[in-house]
Amino acid sequence: MRQVKHLLADKGSVVHSVSPAAPVIDAIRMMAEHHVGALIVMDGQRLAGIVSERDYARKVVLKGRSSSATPIAEIMTTEVVTVSPEDSVDHCMRLCTERRVRHLPVVDADRVGGVLSIGDLVKAVISEQTEQIEQLQRYIAG
Repeated sequence: MRQVKHLLADKGSVVHSVSPAAPVIDAIRMMAEHHVGALIVMDGQRLAGIVSERDYARKVVLKGRSSSATPIAEIMTTEVVTVSPEDSVDHCMRLCTERRVRHLPVVDADRVGGVLSIGDLVKAVISEQTEQIEQLQRYIAG
């Protein structure tokens, strides 16, 4: 099974991040601009949390709060589930399922080196299964 580092090599390691002090509206604009569902919250070089569209919907919209007056620190998730570059795709899929998260920051030596989404993981699993099916078909045919 492929490892996180292989997925990042294919996908790239761009990390879209915001400050905990920034207003929520900035995060929502950035998510829309980059077509992502979550942003890493960085306090300087330190991973402080993650903020997602789900956080916005549940902690701002449903509570009638102002997107421009609410800082990200008030709605972000601080107990971030992370993975390392050496972790397997299977391990990441289990984490997403068990912890009910859709985004996994990749941390190596206390440095955020990328983010994997559930979509990235599903794509990797489908690709691996397709390769296995093709190998089996070649084996049977030849």
